Amino acid sequence: MSDPMCKAVAAAKARTGLSYADIAGKVGSSEQHVIDICTGSKKPTQAEFDALARALGITTPLPHDSAHTA
Repeated sequence: MSDPMCKAVAAAKARTGLSYADIAGKVGSSEQHVIDICTGSKKPTQAEFDALARALGITTPLPHDSAHTA
């Protein structure tokens, strides 16, 4: 399975021990959609971006570069 494109998401995923399926359950989305967003295959909506951050306990603002735009 692919690693998250964003280092903050990768670190939070490792820290929390959550699987993509766990994250999908927390945000109310499919596991494949979460994988696609985290690996950069799909661009999240602002709501999806915020939900993923909450699910992973990311509380600091992410940089606004190509890996962090919603």
